Amino acid sequence: MHRHHTSPTKLATLTAGLVALCAQAAAQTAAPAPVVASTPPAPASLQDALLKGKPSLNARLRYETVDQEGFTDADALTFRVRAGYTTGTYAGFQAMVEGEANVPLVTDYYDGTGTNASRYATVADPEIYELNQAWLSYTHEKTKATLGRQRINLDNARFVGDVAWRQNQQTFDAAVLQDKSFDKLTLTYAYLSKVNRVFDDRAAQYDWNSDSHIANASYAGLPFGTLTGYAYLLDFPETEDLAKAHSSQTYGASFAGSPKITDDISALYRIEYATQRDYASSALNYQSDYYLGELGAKFLKNYTLSLGYEVLGSDDGRAGSGFKTPLSTLHAHNGWADKFLATPDGGLEDTYLKATAALPANLAFTGLYHWFESDETGVAFGTELDLQLTYTFNKQFSATAKAALYTGDSAAPTAALRADTDKYWLQIDYAY
Repeated sequence: MHRHHTSPTKLATLTAGLVALCAQAAAQTAAPAPVVASTPPAPASLQDALLKGKPSLNARLRYETVDQEGFTDADALTFRVRAGYTTGTYAGFQAMVEGEANVPLVTDYYDGTGTNASRYATVADPEIYELNQAWLSYTHEKTKATLGRQRINLDNARFVGDVAWRQNQQTFDAAVLQDKSFDKLTLTYAYLSKVNRVFDDRAAQYDWNSDSHIANASYAGLPFGTLTGYAYLLDFPETEDLAKAHSSQTYGASFAGSPKITDDISALYRIEYATQRDYASSALNYQSDYYLGELGAKFLKNYTLSLGYEVLGSDDGRAGSGFKTPLSTLHAHNGWADKFLATPDGGLEDTYLKATAALPANLAFTGLYHWFESDETGVAFGTELDLQLTYTFNKQFSATAKAALYTGDSAAPTAALRADTDKYWLQIDYAY
């Protein structure tokens, strides 16, 4: 199969430019370590709570290039900024508001909305200006209720997450109740009335209306790990058929831990099982299962190596019966090339090796290698190598270089899965 690659010279030039820009920014913002102050007193009045809150600013400049067989190479340079303000807490109440804008500077890519030429490979970062968060919370002792537009991340974001990798964050119009009254037990319930997805209002897969219930209980008091149980009843009525097809009920449990074996070695493990079937507005009739097993070790506090096996099943390969995770931070699972944002009808088996390293000079490395195949038939889909290197300049600035190299197998059932795909990213992050 013919395979073409992004120019090494081009990538090297971009990397050098990014590092130089970050170094200049770090030099300009570097300052002596601040003196640790005592905790400020609680606001004495509502006015104090409103005026003495905390502003926030998060900005990201990212270059992404995609080399995918069958499409014109995509080049996207985007600048995303989020600016917000969180009040102090008064009589248990607190509020937050945050705006978000993503501004494309180089637009040679298909953004998933139909506003850019679809001959290009996809980079799902459309131009957008929106209210990202706006919520009011009330806390009584160890119980907190939050109402409004907000981020929600549960466990490892496999089922519910904020899709932090994309420039437009996923948020939820929701009522969330969280209780930590019992030692090491966290109980979370959420009602979701809307899912504000990573696309904008010009896309076919824009925000989804929702009539969904989420329940999650996590207990960290066991000797060797954390036990979590969950029920996710997701319904997306009054939306397009694609959204309704994701209406599903999922019940599952996981156990994860990292106990010490010696002073220099810790074990790492996670096991998880879930079962799913159609629910409410779904026109489907299916039942499928999810399995995950991961085992590894952490060495010398800075290095990890693990082997994982994840299965998203199907109902005998019938159309639309693949296990669904519509609210997941999908990019973090099944390869960074995003070839499996939707589970194939025959299900997916993902066997992977993962290594991480906290290196000297504020460098952090992550590497993964995936073997993908059908759960029903065992037919190979392809393999993928993922690499990431992050340099942290200070508390505000960091720089990341990242690559995803997917090689499709000629036996894969669709042209999309057979297509070799290389993705590269260079980005600067600023957070205040």
